[in-house]
Amino acid sequence: MTRKVWLEVALNGPWSRKLQPGIPDTVDAIVAEGIACAKEGACIVHVHAYDGGGPQTFDWQVYARIIEGIRAKIDVPVYPSLPSAAIGVSYDAAGPEPRFAHVEELAKRGLLEFAVIDPGSVNFSTLDGRMPGSVYSNPEDHISHGLRFACRHGFHPAYAIYEPGFTRTGAAMALRMGAPVPVYRFMFSDTFAWGFPAKPHHLEAHVRLLSEAQSGAPWMAAGLGVDIQPLIPSAVLLGGHVRVGLEDAPLGTPLTNLQWTRLGAAGIKSSGGELATANEMRAMLKATGG
Repeated sequence: MTRKVWLEVALNGPWSRKLQPGIPDTVDAIVAEGIACAKEGACIVHVHAYDGGGPQTFDWQVYARIIEGIRAKIDVPVYPSLPSAAIGVSYDAAGPEPRFAHVEELAKRGLLEFAVIDPGSVNFSTLDGRMPGSVYSNPEDHISHGLRFACRHGFHPAYAIYEPGFTRTGAAMALRMGAPVPVYRFMFSDTFAWGFPAKPHHLEAHVRLLSEAQSGAPWMAAGLGVDIQPLIPSAVLLGGHVRVGLEDAPLGTPLTNLQWTRLGAAGIKSSGGELATANEMRAMLKATGG
């Protein structure tokens, strides 16, 4: 029996058009590209909100317009980002509540099935030094706040795993707090100096660690500043899923979100997988006990 594989598309990220010229950075463009990629097989959509081509925003109403715009045409989960100094958007350092405020508002309105709750902090330094380094900070009280929020609203944490310790921390905290099962996104890069480059033996190391920390939790191969295609056969073979899109792709890529989605879909199929629909993905998540 052919295994169902989730394909997620991350449409834009924090890069701005200076670093990633093809990103959608208006509400209408984000909605249109989300719909187009979902029709090509993406069963999850991740977005950073922009309104009118300016800097990204964490106004929940802008996010709501994007989520509702996509879901009006095709029933897929659409989930937002979190502010961080590492992506050029600061937040109130006094506590996690202001940082998660937009997520709270979206969840109250029934618009979320996932939310970013990254279980660790990491230096964002580029291998070639072309961008100034920064720290992506997720203190433990922020992680706990996010997990309590996930428990309260019943949605799945979307973990980005930049370093192996993120898996150990995230699993321990989720299990201790009784949170819904997280989706672990193993982050690879050829641009940034954290984590692993996109090679199969590095993916295998991530998968083995997760099997020890939280056996049976779903995972996917993803990244920033990287072409994830060489990992798709291994991801399908090892029981995982795949994320593509202009947030993850090499900076300056000439390809569009739709082209990255088609490449991801083709890679899954040629590796013996079958694209999961959003409802099939939801059923698979439910089967994890989350």
